[in-house]
Amino acid sequence: MSRELALLEKLEKDLNLKELQIKSLLTITQAINDNVSAEGLFNMYRSFLSWELGITHMALFIPSEENEESWQCATHINIEESVQNDTELITFLKGHKRLHTVKSDDPEILRQFDIVIPVFHKKNPIAYSLIGGIKSKDDLYNKIQFITTITNIIAVAIENKRLFKRQIIQERLKKEIELASNVQKMLIPDDLPMTDHYEISSIYKPHFNIGGDYLDFIDFDRGRFIFCIADISGKGVAAALLMANFQAMIQSLIYQYRDLETFIFALNQTVHRVTKSDKFITFFIGEVDLNQKTLKYINAGHYPPVLYQSGKICRLTSGCTVIGAFERLPEINEDVVPLEEGALILSFTDGLADLRDEEGNYFQDDGIESFALKNGHLSANAFNEQLLKEIDQYRGEIDYPDDIAVITCKVKKFL
Repeated sequence: MSRELALLEKLEKDLNLKELQIKSLLTITQAINDNVSAEGLFNMYRSFLSWELGITHMALFIPSEENEESWQCATHINIEESVQNDTELITFLKGHKRLHTVKSDDPEILRQFDIVIPVFHKKNPIAYSLIGGIKSKDDLYNKIQFITTITNIIAVAIENKRLFKRQIIQERLKKEIELASNVQKMLIPDDLPMTDHYEISSIYKPHFNIGGDYLDFIDFDRGRFIFCIADISGKGVAAALLMANFQAMIQSLIYQYRDLETFIFALNQTVHRVTKSDKFITFFIGEVDLNQKTLKYINAGHYPPVLYQSGKICRLTSGCTVIGAFERLPEINEDVVPLEEGALILSFTDGLADLRDEEGNYFQDDGIESFALKNGHLSANAFNEQLLKEIDQYRGEIDYPDDIAVITCKVKKFL
């Protein structure tokens, strides 16, 4: 009779455990269907283990949202902070792909636990649960199976949330990039003038579809025009949006201030108000006067353009420091250079000089100056076409390391 009673008691316990497991699984499943937050799922996991199963020690580790290479303790029961942040423990856990029973020769920090439950998605670990306080309990096997099941459900649900969140961020970023790219394409002029007296031509190769390089042309009146080029610090959407603001600033200020020094002074103050020194812009602006036969220019920390005429070259270096880094520019020096018919001005961003060949050698100033000496007699369009061939041949299979922007001005004849 006592044996039958013991059997009935065991069956009742088993039934109660199964009922508890089913209720727990239903509760968690409903919570996942209701899109309960990750924090809510962690709280449920901790509550089930602690209150329903009497687990005394638990630590659940998952990949960090900021960096998948690092791990964080998402929830725990009676675990010291030193355990939560122990990098050697994580290294040990990564060596296990199946349920591991803690042994006496395991690291000391692990001995407060009984088992390690790893959870994998395909070949990638998505969680490690350390469970302690179950060895003395009845129905050990069933409890471990149930804990493993609950752990897998929670870990997969959290991983799905993380992947979904990443997908949303990627989709949002993709749309932002598309928008910024479209805006940028509208800002870079496609149709540049080709007249009997001068010719303007450009090259624009944004890195990863969005860049911080900018070039423009503004025609004032007969025989007087401006061309400019800029390189905005940083990349991506932020640089593209700043470029859009920068173009609006130039278009607004250039008609208010006829001399370049005052224009640069006002441009720097306007950019600084917007960026608060968080970003800066290298900038070159040149004003060609076909009546006066001159080039006025200011180089604001930009890569020095090349002036080719009469078979010789010189670099256009006079000016000031970069735009936007300081509230007031310490000094601004405008230079005036006499021009000759056939003169060619090559302005470019540092992506051209930073171009490398397959052996890692940079194009640099030597390559740029040699090319200008050899091809300076060409028209602006022919010069740029030849330059594209040159840099593509030079880089071979190597990708462009940075944005490349080029604006070439050819003076044909004076008025």
